[in-house]
Amino acid sequence: LDLSQPEAIFILAQTPIDDQTFVRELFRQQHVTVLPGSFLARDFEGYNPGKNHIRMALVATRDECIDAAKRIRQFIQEI
Repeated sequence: LDLSQPEAIFILAQTPIDDQTFVRELFRQQHVTVLPGSFLARDFEGYNPGKNHIRMALVATRDECIDAAKRIRQFIQEI
């Protein structure tokens, strides 16, 4: 395979509420898309290690990422 280093940085963050609810409401209220952590892992013995986490991919421009971070902060302050 021909591989190259990705230009993206991924950040995992813990959510104050259920990850799927967090993602759905963040998009609905602030139009920011992130991935529920529970989608990145599978249940093992009744536990999903990604639960209540999100993965943020910093793939946009620096200014767009800063804007998204501000909107995420505003969303968290309002929940």
